[in-house]
Amino acid sequence: MKKTGMVLLAVLMASPISHGYDRPTGAPFASRSEVIATQGMAATSQPLATQVALDILKAGGSAVDAAIAANATLGLMEPTGCGIGGDLFAIVWDAEGKALTGLNGSGRSPQALSLAQLRQLSPDGVPYLGPLTVSVPGAVDGWFELHARYGKLPMKAILAPAIRYARQGFPVSEYIAMLWAGNAKTRGEYPGFADTFLPGGKAPAKGDLFRNPRLANTYELIASDGRDAFYKGEIAKKIDAYMSEHGGYLRYADLAAHKSEWVEPVSASYRGYDVYELPPNTHGIAALQMLNILEGYDLRSMGFGSADYLHALIETKKIVYEDRAKYYADPDFYEAPVARLISKDYAKERRALIDMRNAASQYSAGDMLGDGDTIYLTVADKAGNMVSFIQSNYGGMGSGMTPGDLGFGLHNRGALFSLQDGHANLYEPGKRPFHTIIPAFVMKNGKPWLSFGVMGGSMQPQAHAQILVNLIDFDMNLQEAGDAARMRHTGSSQPTDEVMSDGGIVYLETGILQSVRDELAKRGHKVATTPGDYGGYQAILWNEAQGVYYGASESRKDGHAAGY
Repeated sequence: MKKTGMVLLAVLMASPISHGYDRPTGAPFASRSEVIATQGMAATSQPLATQVALDILKAGGSAVDAAIAANATLGLMEPTGCGIGGDLFAIVWDAEGKALTGLNGSGRSPQALSLAQLRQLSPDGVPYLGPLTVSVPGAVDGWFELHARYGKLPMKAILAPAIRYARQGFPVSEYIAMLWAGNAKTRGEYPGFADTFLPGGKAPAKGDLFRNPRLANTYELIASDGRDAFYKGEIAKKIDAYMSEHGGYLRYADLAAHKSEWVEPVSASYRGYDVYELPPNTHGIAALQMLNILEGYDLRSMGFGSADYLHALIETKKIVYEDRAKYYADPDFYEAPVARLISKDYAKERRALIDMRNAASQYSAGDMLGDGDTIYLTVADKAGNMVSFIQSNYGGMGSGMTPGDLGFGLHNRGALFSLQDGHANLYEPGKRPFHTIIPAFVMKNGKPWLSFGVMGGSMQPQAHAQILVNLIDFDMNLQEAGDAARMRHTGSSQPTDEVMSDGGIVYLETGILQSVRDELAKRGHKVATTPGDYGGYQAILWNEAQGVYYGASESRKDGHAAGY
């Protein structure tokens, strides 16, 4: 065996505390080594997009420039999760200003569609696909807001790689090809979808070259004419005409009125680390609530993969998601009690509800007196700037609505509104829907430590908590923390009116011992035997003592981390 192989084997056989993990030595699994570099790092869900980000960094671009370039490339190469027909959120560490800032780049519902009309058109709730699910796409404005504050290169240079790939074509990777085929079955009949995404009448297969000259033209227009080309110019007019023709309510005026919002990230400490998320209308604070509750347990002694750890994790998630279902919404319409929700005192109250021997079938939200598909990427540059960046169509390739010759589809984020009177997330015209996409950032002693995210709809907060517990409690390295077997709990109460009454379902990845699964079932958990979706992870860690970045990427998808 080569020396490098021996080193990797030694890493894999290291023995952090683990009582229920199905490996011969009890060691965590790592699909690859961490990536280590000094000048810059990028981690995205597609290898070619990661290379685009590095090329921008090498050309003198900032971390934000590289993130925008990678996102534009992913909008072409991974339309199954993102694109300029969707929204974005970001957290940025500004090394020069030594400040952490957040951007909410989510769009609002159409002004022309009233609650009464929506209920009449869809009395059983907002549909998942089609014209009624479309809200204003906020991604492009988000790009330009970030670029105006943190960019260095001109937008023409930033979008050039994506434009080149769109014209020349790129080979579709295996995982994305699988998702593309699935989306084609459910969205293929929506107007414009096949013309853009199904060349020759079918989804591209693994290794097929896919070209999207329509998207290249759209990107070129945005690069030359700026964000107004999308919100006030030719693109906005085409979206308006398309939606008018096909039963939609999104109009030119909605696009023209759109603007992103700079927001203050909110935080909670976890064993000496300050974890930052964005406030509602995202569900980022659910991760903070979970960590606050979990902090009261000695997880290290329980051991990774143990029945006690997983039981505490599952019940914590169930409790927090009751608050998520009731209180998270657009702050312009409802002021969620964020400070109370992420407080240690509240966590102590909620932790007391957990019975460590028995799974609960239901919980209530706290008393406050007074699946989704996404891409996540993170980039760090040689100046020390870091960006945690997430962008999404919501469900797969979005609503299916694909306007004219623009080369992209419109998201279906509006499907996450409630139609229940009195609900914080009740649909209203001009309102931002509840959002599942959340970037995360961690500080240690007032300095940047970790930029990370895990795509995957309602999986995201529960995965954020698991990643940090893996790093902090179970001493895993950055790649091991992402590769380690995950738990996903489904069936919680939702901001779209569903209520948990049966305890939901627990999905456990391969690697968790059968004896642990049996013990969880004895405690009353419904443990699934079918596969689940466990999200997609990217991360960059800054090691100040060494002066290097560590990068890691998701082994369950096409993810790739690289540096220079």
